[in-house]
Parts: sequence; structure tokens; C-alpha cells
Amino acid sequence: MMQTVEKWDIFEVSASGRTEGNPFTDYTVKGIFRGKNETVEADGFYDGEGVYKVRFMPSFEGEYTYEISGSFSEEKTTGAFLVTPPSPKNHGPVRVANTYHFAYEDGTPYYSVGTTCYVWSHQPEEIRKQTLEELSKGYFNKMRFCVFPKHYIHNFRDPETFPYEGTPVDNSGLTEENFSYNVDFSGNHWDFKRFHPEHFRRFEACIAELRDRGIEADIIVMHPYDRWGFSAMSREEDDLYWKYVVARFAAYRNVWWSLANEYDLLRAKTLEDWERYAFILCEKDPYNHLRSVHNCIDFYDYTRPWITHCSMQRQDLYRHVEYTDDYRVRYGKPVVWDEIAYEGNIDQGWGNISGQELTRRFWEASLRGGYAGHGETFVNPEDVLWWSHGGKLHGDSPERIRFLHQILCETPGLGLKRGTGSFDETVGVPEGMAPDSGYEIHYYGFGRPTFREFRKEPDARYQAEVIDTWGMTVTDAGIHSGKFRIPLPGREYMAIRLRRLPE
Repeated sequence: MMQTVEKWDIFEVSASGRTEGNPFTDYTVKGIFRGKNETVEADGFYDGEGVYKVRFMPSFEGEYTYEISGSFSEEKTTGAFLVTPPSPKNHGPVRVANTYHFAYEDGTPYYSVGTTCYVWSHQPEEIRKQTLEELSKGYFNKMRFCVFPKHYIHNFRDPETFPYEGTPVDNSGLTEENFSYNVDFSGNHWDFKRFHPEHFRRFEACIAELRDRGIEADIIVMHPYDRWGFSAMSREEDDLYWKYVVARFAAYRNVWWSLANEYDLLRAKTLEDWERYAFILCEKDPYNHLRSVHNCIDFYDYTRPWITHCSMQRQDLYRHVEYTDDYRVRYGKPVVWDEIAYEGNIDQGWGNISGQELTRRFWEASLRGGYAGHGETFVNPEDVLWWSHGGKLHGDSPERIRFLHQILCETPGLGLKRGTGSFDETVGVPEGMAPDSGYEIHYYGFGRPTFREFRKEPDARYQAEVIDTWGMTVTDAGIHSGKFRIPLPGREYMAIRLRRLPE
């Protein structure tokens, strides 16, 4: 009986091959997958114990054939399989749509409400289970996390696995008090040409768990917070790593690529290095997943053609998401604020804003035609902080972010942009639709008006609703025409939605 796989899912072929020498570098393996509407060539990878694998994500239904070949074996592996229709919750990869927004490949709009859990995949099983339980509540539809482990405050425990064969430096005695960015890597002993497959199996299992919950996996391929030497590998070692990562993960439909978290802190890397990584990614990823690179201080040049969207961190303490309009114009791409400070109470300014303030920033970004990201950093006795480890959520913003996502999904067309309004409000209107399309959200943020007045056409009828973005309610405020007044409760974080009714 012919094997089957649904459209946009993973078809995997395993084959036994040579084990002499170093299978990660000494042999090649690739697959060619042919269907009526596409032919895709994909690199394979060595998964240990004499097993080589090639993965493929089909973009069409129907019968396919495959051929696996390379120096890993003298024999070719061939076969056929049938691609069936996607299941109801499988909408395919996310793509850029309508210039500044996103949609799944089947055309379903995608409104990003992301979160960050940098090294949740490297935690003990209990913490990973808690993380998935929280994610199953539907708060977020994107998560940023790292392939490499992380060395930073609240992150001194070794991961469960390492990406390479070898032994790490002894970190006993490392505390918050003696933490330093200037790390001597010499105590580590790694073979940067021999991967540890179990580390990558754990990571891709997390990608799959997110996929099954409708969550995009925004994979951070490199980062500067390191005591093991992974941030200072040679050019040859970097390139080998990039090719291995792409070969293993690219066939998952929910993958996004982030070249780095805070690329500008990786002092050993040059602009030429980043452009080379991007070239490898564009060459080796046959599915053209979304691609970006994240900053600490200096933005990357987001006009670069390989970048699909802006992945931004705030540059100013007070004003950031308010620049969404400007950055949309400057870069002509979707603006995603992946880091705008976190709800929490640690002693760092980036990790102690309130849930109200984080929610306000989400609304400001969204109504200006961009997208925002969540994180949480509350002190707790176990020193398990969501922003890095995952675990349990303790803040007030997640369910408010879920409520915002529900509102965004009601947008006519595809995406919002900033509309015309008074100086003390942010107005969101549908992207690409006529100014009088008849859909407006007026958001008052930290203002507390007791009413607002509107002037519309005397012969047009508008359904008005009062949205309490913190209380998470939508209240009918009647049907109006011409000049009218909508009462408000005089509380912060209120909005008014107007929808023009058919003639």
C-alpha cells in the first residue's frame, strides 16, 4: 500500500549508509521529490547510528516519486507516495501578504501574537510539559527560541543536551554576582564537526509540538549569550552548522528563520558573515520560509532583499511601537516588534513592565499595522522565567493578547493600518481598502475619556461597539448616523469600533 502524507506535512525517508570517518562531513545525501506540479531537491542529514534522512514538505496534492542518493551509499533509495488534502487546521506555511502583513499559504490571514521562550527546548521534561500546557490555552501563535543554549542572568544551568560531541566547561560556582559577558571558552572541549543528533531531535520535537498547536516556530539560529564557544566558531564550522540546521528543520511548515537574536552583540561576526548565512539559507531552504534578523541596538538593513519582515527590538525607552508607521514606510515590509520589554518584576528595565503596559503596546503596534511580541520575567523561587525557560505563566497580559487576536481576526480584508484620527487616539483601518470602507477601531490607550463624538454621513448607518481591551469585553453601543456621541466609562485602555452597515 502506498505511503501517504497530507499537503504541507513532512514526508521523511530514512536510509542506512556509511559510518566510517565522520558521516557529518565526509558524505553527501540529498533527495529529489517529483510531483505533477513541482520538483524539489532537498539536502539530507546524518542522524547518527548509520541512519541518513531526507525530509520533504509537499505543496500540492497527488502522487509523488522520490529518489535519495549521495556518497553515503552506493545504492539509491526510490519510491512513491500520495499527498492527501490538508487537515482542517493545516493551512500551510506563513507568507508575507498585502505587503505589510501575513497569510498562510492557503490564503487564511495570519495575525502574529508572539512570545519568547529562548531555551525552553533545552529544559527538563517537566518544564517543557508545563510550557506546552500554557501554550495549549491559545494565548500565542508564534514563539521565538534558540537552537543553542543560553548563558545569561537566570540562565546558569547547563542544558539537558548540547549540540556537539564533547564536554562543557565546569560552571560550578557561577552566580548572578560573578556573571560576566567576557567568557573564556578554553575550558570547553567540542568537536564542532560532529553534531549530537539527540540535541536536534529534542529541538525538532518542540517544533512539531508547536505546529500541532497552530504556533509558528521562530528559530533563533545564533545568539551572543554563550559560555561554550558556539558564538565564536570558525567560518567553516558556522557554515556546516547552518546547512545541518536547514536540512533538519526546513520541511516543518511552521518554521520561521531568525538569523540571530541581537546579532549586533556577536562581535566576532561581520556583516559579510551575516550575508553569507543568509545566502546559505536562501540556497538551501527549498520552501522559502520567512527570514529576518533581530537587533539589540542597531537595526539590520531590513531593505536587504533576502529579509522578508522586520524583527525589531525597541531602541528607545519610551517610544518604540509608536514608530511602526515610519518603519513600514522605510522598509516596505511587515514590522514585527519581537521585543518591546517584558511583563515582570526583575531588576532589569527590559523585564519589569506591567501587564497593562505590555497590552497597550500590543494594541498600539497592531492598530498601526504592525505586530508585537510578549515575554514574561517574574522572579520566583525556582528561578524559572518564561522568557527563557518556559514553564508556567504568571502575568496578566496573555489572555488580553488572546482577546486582541480575536479582534484582529475580525478585520475585513487582510490586516490593519493606521487611519486618520484625533491627536489623542490611534485609529486602525483595513489595509488596502478605501478610506470610507466603514471599519474603524479608535483606541485611547492610557487616556480616560467619558465620551467621544463622531461625524459620519447622514445617510450611512454605523454599528458602534465599546471594547474594553483590559476587561476583554465588547459592548453594543447602538446604531448611529451623522453626528453622534458614544459614552465611555472613563477608564484606561478603552476602544470604540465602528462598522458601517449595508444600505
